[in-house]
Amino acid sequence: MKSQWMLILGLLFALIIAVFAVINVDAVQVNYLFGSTSTPLILVIMISTLFGGLAVGSLGMIRVFMLQRKLKQLEKQLHDVVNHSLQATPEQEGQEEWKLDEPSLFE
Repeated sequence: MKSQWMLILGLLFALIIAVFAVINVDAVQVNYLFGSTSTPLILVIMISTLFGGLAVGSLGMIRVFMLQRKLKQLEKQLHDVVNHSLQATPEQEGQEEWKLDEPSLFE
């Protein structure tokens, strides 16, 4: 449900940006580090929005990949702990204290 709302909000934002860009078609002077040029404002708005979206999307994808990697590490740790506890004898139960190597995702 959350992803549907995010999609709707994203489309609404894109529509607002498109309308804003279409009503601003005058040529403006754009200064770059290496020179300047006269460019229609609609292109400046659309290119700026595109680069901003790419930057935010890239950062979001990096975070997703990091969380997936962390999830795999924690699943492997859990699997190792479960296997070790199943192999433990009744005398060994309670003598060992289990500690995780990595901090929790919720900290």
